[in-house]
Amino acid sequence: MEEAMTPSLLLEEKRSAGLAELFREVLVHLGEDPEREGLKRTPGRVAKTLEFLTEGYRQDPEKLFASARFVEKYDEMVLVRDIDYFSLCEHHLIPFFGKCHVAYIPKDRIVGLSKIPRLVDIFARRLQVQERLTCQIAETLEAHLNPRGVAVVMEAQHLCTMMRGVEKQNTKMVTSSMLGLFRTDPRTRMEFLSLIRARSGSL
Repeated sequence: MEEAMTPSLLLEEKRSAGLAELFREVLVHLGEDPEREGLKRTPGRVAKTLEFLTEGYRQDPEKLFASARFVEKYDEMVLVRDIDYFSLCEHHLIPFFGKCHVAYIPKDRIVGLSKIPRLVDIFARRLQVQERLTCQIAETLEAHLNPRGVAVVMEAQHLCTMMRGVEKQNTKMVTSSMLGLFRTDPRTRMEFLSLIRARSGSL
């Protein structure tokens, strides 16, 4: 006997089925035949892909930090550099991707190393603009760690400018959010920028 599906699984199945049906209609409007062999399973695949790329809506940063904050008397910069990420531009639903560099200066708490890349993913896996994404990461770290400062720099290539529109393949967008000491102390800010330039060589 099959086990009954949980409410969350039922909701997930309903969401997937609804998205698949919508994308089947999109194929028709594009002039395609959704029943031809190569496209029969495409609506379902696209639905699953979009659910994965937007799973950040269903993740809670509070839960991420709940079991990973530790009291530690360390007051120097903590930097996690070259975090790969992918996101979807909310204007065209086309990907943008690149690297994120995150630093903070603890006051009395640190966070487990893996939580910072996971935090980046929580906000990147939503419909986004890069400017907002950068600030969300910085502000969430500040709210949950109460550090002396937070710095986030994101660099990205946007397929919406590479594949359409101006069609410039080599452009890269860089955004930053500096809070606390990174905003008020030029030496701290320059130390951070020097460290992320040291190997990435791209800023």
